[in-house]
Amino acid sequence: MKKEIDWANLGFGYVKTDKRFVSNFKDGKWDEGVMTSDDMVSISECAGVLQYAQTCFEGAKAYTQKDGSVVCFRPDLNAKRMEDSAAYLEMPVFPKERFLEALIETVKENIDYVPPYGSGASLYIRPYMFGTNAVIGVKPADEYQFRIFVTPVGPYFKEGAKPIIIRVSDLDRAAPHGTGHIKAGLNYAMSLHAIVDAHSQGFEENMYLDAATRTKVEETGGANFIFVTKDNKIVTPKSSSILPSITRRSIMYVAKEYLGLEVEEREVFFDEVPTFAECGLCGTAAVISPVGIINDHGKEIKFPSGMEEMGPITKKLYDTLVGIQQGTIEAPEGWIYKIK
Repeated sequence: MKKEIDWANLGFGYVKTDKRFVSNFKDGKWDEGVMTSDDMVSISECAGVLQYAQTCFEGAKAYTQKDGSVVCFRPDLNAKRMEDSAAYLEMPVFPKERFLEALIETVKENIDYVPPYGSGASLYIRPYMFGTNAVIGVKPADEYQFRIFVTPVGPYFKEGAKPIIIRVSDLDRAAPHGTGHIKAGLNYAMSLHAIVDAHSQGFEENMYLDAATRTKVEETGGANFIFVTKDNKIVTPKSSSILPSITRRSIMYVAKEYLGLEVEEREVFFDEVPTFAECGLCGTAAVISPVGIINDHGKEIKFPSGMEEMGPITKKLYDTLVGIQQGTIEAPEGWIYKIK
């Protein structure tokens, strides 16, 4: 039976649910893991995560589809990306098969928190891992905890997807040979000062340029860019320091295979940005956030799509991907994991 939640007015925040999955790594192996109602984490005051930020995480969503079934969107890619993140941070990999089993089981255990179809809301899924034992010398931890919790979240855009104004940041998000390509907590900690400053200046997000030359577009603090050319080609920046967004990869597939558009992943130089017709930020939370204006140190780049609504191509991409997630458009094979 669904929880008594005002689904229509649900915000994008944390709501404690009934169960979460916990597994511990000790003596070189993961234990079987348990489902627990305890939402508290108990670790050493000298834990690796607290001293040296040894942690990574993922973000996925479960939806109620039109036929009433509950599904998860491409969690196998979350599992693979977390494997890559853990390996790069010298953390033990939580196996993909076990990751998927734990994720599906956690959603099942909290099935009454999955928002109903048509509410615009969804169940956000947060798998994460961190070093738990005492580490005072700079080195990887020996013991780790892997957890998954879920929380119902409302639509990212309460008033509809209105285009936003972002700015070009003077700070760097990630170094060329750094950790930009993995979903490490430290990347997001580094972006906090920049985003708070951007908000204080009246901007929604930061556009980060490449740290080496500051001539190429990378991404924002938490989303990849997609651009639409004046002849309706979809272009997304390519860089070894960009996080491989699951939403962005899905959008590029949808653009080509469902909408018949030409797609291109390549280096995007900042000086060509004014030539694009549309711009959007893509990620799990909002799917696509349309961008109307990029402020480059006082000089405004205004996209022809304007500030009133999503550009026409961006809207087609958004509607198609959301339709796949909600079950009104047939999904590519393997994209939808049925939970109930």
